[in-house]
Amino acid sequence: MSARILVVDDVPANVKLLEARLSAEYFDVMTASNGTEALALASRAECDIILLDVMMPDMDGFEVCRRLKTDPATHHIPVVMVTALDSPADRNRGLEAGADDFLTKPVSDVVLIARVRSLTRLKMMTDELRMRAITSLEIGMQAPERSAVADTGRGGRILLVDDRQSSYERLATILAAEHTIDVEPNPTEALFHAAEGNYDLLIVSLDLNNFDGLRLCSQARSLERTRHVPILAIADPENSTRLLRGLEIGVNDYLLRPIDKTELLARARTQIRRRRYTDHLRDNVQNSIEMAITDALTGLHNRRYMESHLATLAEQASTRGKPLALMILDIDYFKSINDNYGHDAGDDVLREFAVRVRKSIRGIDLACRYGGEEFVIVMPETDLHVAGMVAERLRRSIAGESFAVHKGTKRIEVTISIGLTTLEQKGEAVADVLKRADTALYRAKHDGRNRVVSQAA
Repeated sequence: MSARILVVDDVPANVKLLEARLSAEYFDVMTASNGTEALALASRAECDIILLDVMMPDMDGFEVCRRLKTDPATHHIPVVMVTALDSPADRNRGLEAGADDFLTKPVSDVVLIARVRSLTRLKMMTDELRMRAITSLEIGMQAPERSAVADTGRGGRILLVDDRQSSYERLATILAAEHTIDVEPNPTEALFHAAEGNYDLLIVSLDLNNFDGLRLCSQARSLERTRHVPILAIADPENSTRLLRGLEIGVNDYLLRPIDKTELLARARTQIRRRRYTDHLRDNVQNSIEMAITDALTGLHNRRYMESHLATLAEQASTRGKPLALMILDIDYFKSINDNYGHDAGDDVLREFAVRVRKSIRGIDLACRYGGEEFVIVMPETDLHVAGMVAERLRRSIAGESFAVHKGTKRIEVTISIGLTTLEQKGEAVADVLKRADTALYRAKHDGRNRVVSQAA
């Protein structure tokens, strides 16, 4: 999925240059010539990342960034300041305003694209959590946005991995003014320490003696207990190439030595604020699942959640001009399974069916139990052709292997019928899309079952 980059600069030549660089890497580029226009575009959720100039006539970039980061509707959008200003004071002012990075012109293509890609991954992960949390609000969960805006980013738990005593003593002294700091000079123990410590931020030196700091960062990203902990890497200037590699493997931010005290504190606060926000989003999603939106038998989302979340997905698809595929699945002759083998066997089939559905779809797809033996799968940014291939693969998965029932003592053959359609008309009612998929399902059953029938909009 291509990220949408908003370039904000009042100099047309600068805009054209950044637009050409980003378009060459297949990003979708939008432009704004002043801060007011940029704020309006961001408030309509039309961008994923903002590249922001500082010196503009109506409102400077510092003020634009401050407004973005204090607005609950836009505070989660990553902002990178790209400017000719190069003093430490300007950099720190930008970071204090909430910028995720501050790049000084001229910016190399490699640095720019690496930073944009890193923030794109972060933004898409946050968007998925936000979208599911928005649905959770409708069943009474508390929105995290306002608390996130008010969060100072102080009072965090930080693990500093550095084996140079002079370095870690200075860094720990600086950070201790705002946070609780643990120092791990032994990199071979750092990962275990990180996994056990419930930290808000890992700061890793990439200049460790006899140990690859990037490998440590990669290992932290691969472990479940540290996967979501932000990483701030520190390196000597001659190791800037390794820092770019770090962004590719999941490092969130970086600093080059010599370390500026104010910049270190500002970057740490930014990462801790973001960690707390995403943790709050995950908690909301988890709590909402436990409360009301999961089908107890299959573990899939229930109809109530589907109807709310589908409306969000449909609105998003219409806004972005992207397709949205929807299929309704029905287990063939399910009543006869209950009649011949008992309702316990029917429950076994439903549970196993849900397992196979999960294996056949992507993480961003929405799978729900619609009622009884009917299920709905919603696939964002998927056209009818691709969705048809997924539906056929799922149909074969069900028909190709029998289902174990009665604790594995018996096995029965099961097939499904699938009705498929897409939302392609902007503003089309969700109910109409469901009805069209249901009509396609009726045709599949009428034509003999165990088949996929699609119906275009």
